[in-house]
Amino acid sequence: MKKNFEEMSYDELLAEFKNIIKANKLKFTSQREAILQTLYDNPQHFTSENLYLLVKQKHPDLNIGIATVYRTLALLEENGLVSSISLGIQGKKFEIANKPHHDHLICEKCGKIVEFENEMIEKLQHAIAKENGFELTDHLMQLYGICSECQSIN
Repeated sequence: MKKNFEEMSYDELLAEFKNIIKANKLKFTSQREAILQTLYDNPQHFTSENLYLLVKQKHPDLNIGIATVYRTLALLEENGLVSSISLGIQGKKFEIANKPHHDHLICEKCGKIVEFENEMIEKLQHAIAKENGFELTDHLMQLYGICSECQSIN
């Protein structure tokens, strides 16, 4: 069962991250911490490259490579501290997993992501699961379309 990191403080997420690093027999480094801190402080969705540039901007004295960002994001995602949205050829966008549950609208042209919450949809999903003999433990809803800005370009 997936561990719930919703609304954890930075210190709680950092402690969990240190446990994950130790369990994987890796070293805890300032570069890895900077990646987690940047994700925590900036709750939007990042590509690996965008995150790398932001970490470099916020920590100019830190020697960090893009490969460290890729590996750290993979470790964080594998352990549920970050989640990702696949944008096909545009790659993945990542977000910290301590936010309350939400769903996503994703523009197929520009990759814009809009988060939303809808209690009626949540209730309907639980009802559908129950009707089909499932106990719902988690879900991910991603709705794809064209945002208003991209529609106005055509």
